[in-house]
Order: sequence, then C-alpha cells, then structure tokens
Amino acid sequence: MEILLKYFPDLSAEQIENFSKLKNLYADWNDKINVISRKDIASLYERHVLHSLAIAKIISFSKGTSIVDIGTGGGFPGIPLAIIFPEVNFLLIDSIGKKIKVVKSIIESLKLQNAKAQHLHSNELKGKFDFIISRAVTAFPQFVKLSEGKIKVVSVNSLSNGILYLKGGDLSEELKGFEKRITMFNINNFFGEDFFDTKFIVHLPVKAN
Repeated sequence: MEILLKYFPDLSAEQIENFSKLKNLYADWNDKINVISRKDIASLYERHVLHSLAIAKIISFSKGTSIVDIGTGGGFPGIPLAIIFPEVNFLLIDSIGKKIKVVKSIIESLKLQNAKAQHLHSNELKGKFDFIISRAVTAFPQFVKLSEGKIKVVSVNSLSNGILYLKGGDLSEELKGFEKRITMFNINNFFGEDFFDTKFIVHLPVKAN
C-alpha cells in the first residue's frame, strides 16, 4: 500500500481505504479461484494495482467519461482506475464467468458506484465508449480489430478517444503498421521499480469516419 502513496500522495481517505482492502479481498478470492498468479499476491500493489494506475499518469479523465475494460481478468486495470476516478464510468467485461464473479464481488465490497462488471465476449459488447482499456489481453493488432466500432470519435479529454493498452516487452513486431498512429509511454518514466523497466502504455486514437 505504501507504494501507492509514494506515487499518488493526494489520495482521499476513502480511496486509501478502498485500496487498502484490495489485498485481503484478492487473497481470499485467490484461495477459491486463481484470478491472478499466486506468487503475485505478495506484489499485488506493485504488479497489478500500480501497473493499472500508470494510465492515471498520462491522463486525468474528465467527469462522465465512459470506459470499457476488455478482458479485465481479475479486474485490472479497471478496478484501480475506478477507485482513483470516481466520476468516470467503467464497464469491466471478460469472457470467463468465474473471473467476472470475483470482479463483481470486489466492486460490491468496495461499494464502487461507478463500476459495473459483465460476463461478455468483446463481440457481444453494445454501444460506444470514450476509451477502451486493457492489459495484454492479446496481440495489439487483434485487439484493435475487436475494438472497431466501439469508440466514440468526439473527445472531451486531454488525450483523444481511443485505446489505452498496457503491454510489456519488445513490441516492435507487434506494432508494425501502427507506428505513425500510436503514442507509446514508458511506464518507468513514472515509477522507479525494476518491474516497470519494460512496461509501456500504447495510445491509439480512434480514426474519424
């Protein structure tokens, strides 16, 4: 928990309380359903919560912004971002029902009014959103395809509406053909831990029709 306050010293008392609850909530659920790697439970705040919050270092979402987290797994990056942006609307979806069961329970335990979770495949998703967020669900070109038609063109945020994708490693092959459209942010510019040395946020603005 201290690592969050190191990089986000202005959290409210309610946000601190909610973030503090995450460790026990995930530890309890992980004993029943393996939603995140068991070895990562001890590093939950660094490898999952803080990693998710890297997005908050490149954008402060405007009130009322709509965001869908596709392939949310155990609720990352959606749940940490919903805590830190209480006036932004989050929908967290995953095709694996048992994971969504966990996410729904955690949202309910934290009483997050701005987050909902649904058991959905991405191709079943209805409506359009300001941003689609995700963390290494699939190769980037495939993710772009499944995001088509789901993003609003008009933006009210400091970054243009589009995809915000958390991914690590050498992305040169994966991002071929997108070089002129994307902006890449090195997460180690925001967080000093070694874990973030090869972690990035990829921003792909939506194409106007």
